[in-house]
Amino acid sequence: MTTHSQLSRLGLFDAQVPRYTSYPTAPHFNAEIGAGSFAGWLGTIRPGARISLYVHVPFCRRLCWFCACRTQGTQSELPLRAYVATLKAEIAMMAAVLPEGVALSRLHWGGGTPTFLPADLVTELAEAIFAAVPLGRDAEFSVEIDPNEIDAARLDALTAAGMTRASIGVQDFDARIQRTIGRDQSFEITRSAVEALRARGIESLNADLVYGLPHQTRAGIADTVQKLLSLGPDRVALYGYAHVPWMARRQQMIPADSLPRPEERLDLFEAARRLFVWDGFDEIGIDHFARPGDGLARAKRAGTLRRNFQGYTDDTAEALVGLGASSISRFPQGYAQNAPATSDYSKAVRAGGFATARGHAFGGDDLLRGRLIEAVMCEFGLDLAALSRELGLSAAQLHALAAPVAEQFDGFVDLTDSRLHIRPEGRPLTRMIARGFDAYDLSKAGHSSAV
Repeated sequence: MTTHSQLSRLGLFDAQVPRYTSYPTAPHFNAEIGAGSFAGWLGTIRPGARISLYVHVPFCRRLCWFCACRTQGTQSELPLRAYVATLKAEIAMMAAVLPEGVALSRLHWGGGTPTFLPADLVTELAEAIFAAVPLGRDAEFSVEIDPNEIDAARLDALTAAGMTRASIGVQDFDARIQRTIGRDQSFEITRSAVEALRARGIESLNADLVYGLPHQTRAGIADTVQKLLSLGPDRVALYGYAHVPWMARRQQMIPADSLPRPEERLDLFEAARRLFVWDGFDEIGIDHFARPGDGLARAKRAGTLRRNFQGYTDDTAEALVGLGASSISRFPQGYAQNAPATSDYSKAVRAGGFATARGHAFGGDDLLRGRLIEAVMCEFGLDLAALSRELGLSAAQLHALAAPVAEQFDGFVDLTDSRLHIRPEGRPLTRMIARGFDAYDLSKAGHSSAV
């Protein structure tokens, strides 16, 4: 029996499962968590602690059809200026609640298109953030860069503000695919952006690729990977395209009959994966690759790799605070998400309150199951002895939780008294294996393809 047929027998090519950037996943958030919960949790952060901060900029000059993020298009600077003013008000409220001595271990600007902000707004926003929460020692400041939406003035402003890492969305360099997904971005434009970043001393470079796009072939994705490798990234995310037109209406512009079948999606991923490994990248979890000296690769070797809403991370801060419309925060007590609509978010902040609209307070065995799922996603298995010490449960209790999962995926998962291990050929099943530790009803939420 071939591996494809074995994977098919286990339902890989039909399954819809969470990406597990949180547990429970966002569809299980509820309106019982509001501004009071957010402020209370913010205030319990330890004095002098290090936290992560995510700032969401939802605006784009043009909307890419493949994207399912919370974004909105505009051609005017006026909404940007109003939005930054609102962000500054939210930052000031956060600063009033945070205990003394808190500093940033990570700062990330995402979107949307953060580089859509004019240079003066880049400076204004950065100054407001650092006045409230300074960067800690060895902190990282990363920004999502759109090569079509960047110039010398904005790059200079970002560099002056202290950006240390740039994250460039590539998706695919094939012109036909770009036309079909509404994202025109040539290799030459991307290379120019990278050269401009390097000229300003930005050495750390992330890049995002997407497999499963319309008209994508193994030869085509191999060509894209080789072009990307010529730009010298030290970290790459290889995400599977999630076709969810019932959630992201713009995806209705993409003809469904142009999309590769699930079996073909797996082949596309494998073609790209082999090239990254051949070029010396370490495999990080299910969909990231990093040079051996990169922070993600070091965290993998040290057993400290973690997973959050940006994917895999080497950040171990006790709290991730999200600012801006739709942003999600993660505290030791639970999750809190701002109002998704920019208008609702702005209205709440301008009225003098935080914009938290929903979330989830951890209870029951949430933290236990969340940690097991994270370990599966990060380490392709469970070290039962180490998790026993960390979680305060016996190895036998953890073994009992793992046994049904190992039985379901027999042949791809090994279970001993001390460890659950996903075999290399079983790694495409990782999200499905993680689902085996999920106690929530997944039937009510529309998730993306398991491959």
